[in-house]
Amino acid sequence: MTPFKEFKKVNGVSFVASRDTINESHVKPVLNIYANYAAIMPFGFIRTLEHPEVIHNTDRQWYGETRAGAKQYIQELQKKNIKIMVKPQIWVWRGEFTGLIEMKSEENWKTLEDSYSEFILEYAELGQEMHVEMFCIGTELEKFIDNRPEFWFSLIKKIREVYKGKLTYAANWNEFDRTPFWSALDFVGIDAYFPVSASKTPTLEECLKGWEKHKLSINETSKKYNKPILFTEYGYRSVDYSGKQPWKSDRSMNQVNLEAQINTTQALFEAFWDEDWFAGGFIWKWFINHNEVGGENNHQFTPQNKPAEMLLRQQYAN
Repeated sequence: MTPFKEFKKVNGVSFVASRDTINESHVKPVLNIYANYAAIMPFGFIRTLEHPEVIHNTDRQWYGETRAGAKQYIQELQKKNIKIMVKPQIWVWRGEFTGLIEMKSEENWKTLEDSYSEFILEYAELGQEMHVEMFCIGTELEKFIDNRPEFWFSLIKKIREVYKGKLTYAANWNEFDRTPFWSALDFVGIDAYFPVSASKTPTLEECLKGWEKHKLSINETSKKYNKPILFTEYGYRSVDYSGKQPWKSDRSMNQVNLEAQINTTQALFEAFWDEDWFAGGFIWKWFINHNEVGGENNHQFTPQNKPAEMLLRQQYAN
């Protein structure tokens, strides 16, 4: 039923932009876990949730967040035959949630549409230049899409004119079932931070149970549009209550719990990876300086240098 049959599963990492160029030493840890895909994430910046201008590709940004940096990262990863999804993202000042970006006037909506189009088409052109396999047209932009659906359909047409690979959109876990334009894309993309367990240390069984109703609605969306499901982001923090509100990155949640990360991640693999309508996903998140990040005292998302890295390696090796 899916156009994904001709592909191998996406065993991906969300490859975090940094200040620096990368080389083979930064790619090797990605190969060590048998990842076959990396999401490259250049950034645009918006001043406030009501501000219509996307600032991007400036010399004030980190190198990896710019066009030149994204290109250099792609080149190094491609040398080792790692496939690429280019996934441009927006950062709202002070880290406010992008899903709440909403203009107060028609004039500002038009300005935002023009500004966002310029940002996205810049990276669609880069994607075509570098012959990357996938391009993500946006990440967690619920209100923008609710208010301006026609814009998104026309943007997709413009992207298709310059970029010839596969397209997706990274819908937040609670918006994907009403995103209006899946029929125009190749994958239903979901940032899969679904709540699966309210326990301090969720068990594998609890998490599998917690997935049941979500999995049903995800599969229904796949059937409705006849498109495979791609987890454009997935992952859990190594912290108490990691399955309760997995989207939270609050510093106040700081009780390290490696077992919680293992059980939640294992449940996601068991629930989805063998389904033929499921295309795979990109773990959130993977930093370039492997030896300096993560570790057993780290309570953030990265699996690096934690038991979860071994789990990921086992899964991706299959």
